[in-house]
Amino acid sequence: MSASRPAVPEGYPPMALDAPFNPKVPGIDYGVLDDLLGYAVRRAQIIQYEHFIATLAAWNITPPRFSALVIISRNPLLKLTELANVLGIARSGAVALIDSLEAMDYVRRVPSPTDRRALGLELTERGRQDLPAIIAAVSDSDGEVARHLSADEQRQLIELLGRVSGARAISR
Repeated sequence: MSASRPAVPEGYPPMALDAPFNPKVPGIDYGVLDDLLGYAVRRAQIIQYEHFIATLAAWNITPPRFSALVIISRNPLLKLTELANVLGIARSGAVALIDSLEAMDYVRRVPSPTDRRALGLELTERGRQDLPAIIAAVSDSDGEVARHLSADEQRQLIELLGRVSGARAISR
């Protein structure tokens, strides 16, 4: 793997190319692709992903791990099935995700106070200590990738993408 390509955290699919993704190769006719929302969103997501992975390599945090940490931190004793639903992944995927976060000493399973058969999720001391720095790094990374957009344009893009996905945009 080339030094210009960010390291891929353990347990995450390897990137296919040896160089950073170029969203618009000069001299290539993209045809109808240039007019497709999904194609534009995916290309932007690849750029965002590469920047995210490079930024969080020191913590070995992937986008799903980050999402899980934030959701767990904001929703104490959330059940694994609820986390899977929130993240839009299969329960087996949520189990693997939590297993990896447990191995990193970021999350632990604890008895649920409302259901003796279930376990809730909570951050460990290390998770509580590292999460603010991880969030700051993600926020900086996000800002760097979106640096060509004004704050209003960024909010508008988030709102528009929320509408495309059928979600209600939440004001910040």
